[in-house]
Amino acid sequence: MQPVRDFFAGVGFFFQGLGWVARHGRWWLFGLIPALIAFAIYVAALVYLGNNAMELADWMTPFADSWGWRDAFRVMIAIVIFAGGLALAVVTFTAVTLAIGEPFYEKLSAAVDPLPGEVEQPWWKSIPRSIKDSLVTLGWVLMFTIPLFFLGFIPVVGQTVIPVIGAAISGFFLTVELTTLSLERRGLIRRQRFAVLRASKPSALGFGVAVFLLFLIPFISVIAMPAAVAGAALLVRDRLSPAPTEAP
Repeated sequence: MQPVRDFFAGVGFFFQGLGWVARHGRWWLFGLIPALIAFAIYVAALVYLGNNAMELADWMTPFADSWGWRDAFRVMIAIVIFAGGLALAVVTFTAVTLAIGEPFYEKLSAAVDPLPGEVEQPWWKSIPRSIKDSLVTLGWVLMFTIPLFFLGFIPVVGQTVIPVIGAAISGFFLTVELTTLSLERRGLIRRQRFAVLRASKPSALGFGVAVFLLFLIPFISVIAMPAAVAGAALLVRDRLSPAPTEAP
């Protein structure tokens, strides 16, 4: 089926990006700098969350004080809290890293996907716009992931169906974030970028889900970030490839 082929084609663009940065080691090292900074911030935040997850679980479940199995229940809640924090970290890591490394990744994306006659935007214009767009995207992510977090408490469904839905949603929005650089350079505003990705949803999902699953592995998110940016540029150039247009 064509959607399935498109999904795996999207997965393939990540590996194409990996191949590109492997052949251009200088760009890989260049792209690691902001990813390392963001990774250090997230490690500190997750360590703090892990150390305080039980206290949060106690605070969230005062109704369980009289239960005979309250300790086991609260351990489960603490695990869910940490897992939710980890999933949120995966979803937001890309946005934060791109915001920190906007000048780095703009140059990397342009090297992978050069556009004739392109005029480079000054960083003091591109960074505020990037942060604004990332906050809007984060709002959409939270609108979906917060309900999924609570649905995760449903027995069986919460441990099978909900994680798959969550990975698909998180993957799509990761693709939104990563393709922003190349699509912006073509003059597309946020609404147009979403429309382009919705029109190629299987490819967008394939690419984003592959990145999401890799980003769940500690430290792989740092190593893979330059490859993800390069793969997104190749996805735009070879699969989405909208004609350059003027932003309204």
